[in-house]
Amino acid sequence: MNAPLPPGVWVFERGWLSSNNILFTGDANCALVDTGYHTHAAQTVSLVALQLAHRPLDLIVNTHLHSDHCGGNAALQSRYPKVSTLIPPGQADAVSRWDIDALTYAPTGQFCPRFRFDDVLRPGSSVALGRMNWEVHAAPGHDPHSVVLFEPSSRTLISADALWENGFGIVFPELEGDSAFAEVGATLDLIESLAPRVVIPGHGRPFSEINSALIRARSRLEGFVRTPARHARHAAKVLLKFKLLQIHTIERNAFLRWVETSPYFELIRRSEFADMSTRAWFDELVEELAQTNALRLSGETIQNV
Repeated sequence: MNAPLPPGVWVFERGWLSSNNILFTGDANCALVDTGYHTHAAQTVSLVALQLAHRPLDLIVNTHLHSDHCGGNAALQSRYPKVSTLIPPGQADAVSRWDIDALTYAPTGQFCPRFRFDDVLRPGSSVALGRMNWEVHAAPGHDPHSVVLFEPSSRTLISADALWENGFGIVFPELEGDSAFAEVGATLDLIESLAPRVVIPGHGRPFSEINSALIRARSRLEGFVRTPARHARHAAKVLLKFKLLQIHTIERNAFLRWVETSPYFELIRRSEFADMSTRAWFDELVEELAQTNALRLSGETIQNV
């Protein structure tokens, strides 16, 4: 079923390496919510420029600052020097100092070109995007600083990674030893209370079967709460797959060395799989990904599929 979008709203569905980009045009401004991963930045700029034609991009809004949601910020700021950028308030200081540890780029082994910001998105406020005003709601869980955006007249929700059609994003605070599953549940409750007609997720197509998506998300969350190691294993495989989406092909030992130098993997291993060596754990994860056709093993070479 095609989910109807409000007038002046376009969704560039990008896949799993880059988040979706949501473009708005109207009298108030031309705005873009989330900008994808840096390796796709040139394509992001082209998509925006093609849709806007001769109009400038006035505003960039980031729902949160994971690398797949803000990696195109710098390129768009270069293309549109007068563009303003709004980010959630929780990491404003880290962006000002460009602390790649606090921003999780170094711990996850990812990269994001440095960008500037002009102001913060304050939960409880609203932001003009194109033709409409969108409510800003705090949505912790996947990321403690994330927000979602809701337009009440059309009842359209930009959910980022708080709700997908089939789940939600990794609960990163849990990997760092902080309890956050309850926050995921609270954010799902918030989404239910907003009663959206259409959800534009951070990844995947817009959808309108909201109740079914919430049921699936809560079932997944309950499984993670019962068995935290299940979430940890899932997170490790997602991080491996994300890297493969970027590089496509890598030698097995080089991939292991990358894991050994990306601190999140060691956090996960020590937390839930301390009885295994890094190599044994890595080999097990790779084999599981191969069995589900998420990657291909060819001798000592690992390939994305």
